Amino acid sequence: MTFSQTRSWILLATALTAAVFLLQPSYARSVSLNSKPQASAPTTQFAPLEKWKAAVLTGDAAALKSLYTTEPPAVTKTPTGTSNDPSAEPAFWSQLKSSGLIRLVTKIVSLNSPQTGVHRVLFTLEAHLATPNGPVKRFASVAQNWVEQNGQFAIFATVRTNLATLPQPIDPKPNLYPDAAEARTDLGVALSVAAREHRRVLLDFGGNWCYDCHVLDETFHYPDVVRILDPNFVVVHINIGQYDQNLDLAAKYQIPLKRGVPRLAILNSKGQLLVSQQNRDFENTTKIGLKDVEAFLNQWKP
Repeated sequence: MTFSQTRSWILLATALTAAVFLLQPSYARSVSLNSKPQASAPTTQFAPLEKWKAAVLTGDAAALKSLYTTEPPAVTKTPTGTSNDPSAEPAFWSQLKSSGLIRLVTKIVSLNSPQTGVHRVLFTLEAHLATPNGPVKRFASVAQNWVEQNGQFAIFATVRTNLATLPQPIDPKPNLYPDAAEARTDLGVALSVAAREHRRVLLDFGGNWCYDCHVLDETFHYPDVVRILDPNFVVVHINIGQYDQNLDLAAKYQIPLKRGVPRLAILNSKGQLLVSQQNRDFENTTKIGLKDVEAFLNQWKP
């Protein structure tokens, strides 16, 4: 990703963690504006979400459609824009079954009630599909706002990422890449740890504005990847600012920043460069999958 590509993802990331119910002011007005937000206890389940999930798994378009409001119409915000068509989301999710959906894993990150009768659930989603080319996984981060009326629940606002080939960050870390001035100190510590623990150092050049950088970091925390990464590598995030910081380190480790970030380099425990990504390897994370990341790590582990 280049710096000029960041605007849409920043807006979406902000929306995912903001008050999604404001997308639909009609419902915000239909409940008491004097109501106090009701925080819920930590939970792993939300019954309406389970009902939604079951409908997605079976590809039941009618059941999904019944879970979205029509008056006023449910609103959906994705990286491609905002839709006021209440049939758009049911159609999107119901087609997964015909694409080979066999399993759906959701993990609730937060669940609260910003107003009486309104429930906001923020969750990650992992879809397992059986395809002619073998099993694949797709990922999304989703924020749904549900309204409860007479014991019935319906979604009136959704903010989500696209269905992607890598895990999507639901709350991007604002300081994933530390202050640029810390790079050399962090690298020195990493080399010491790597020498002591017989690991290698993985340099991750990027910036906090870069969505693909956050996607790659989220992927680094995915269990299948962690099993390879943690025993074999010490990760150092090198902050390039707005392509104006740590340029000497990028040059030293043969990182072609003009081609975008994130971009990785692998060092041995003595600090010697083993490999640096020269092409558009991970710069566009929509074009790679878990197997690509795992293959890179397996190739360059000790």
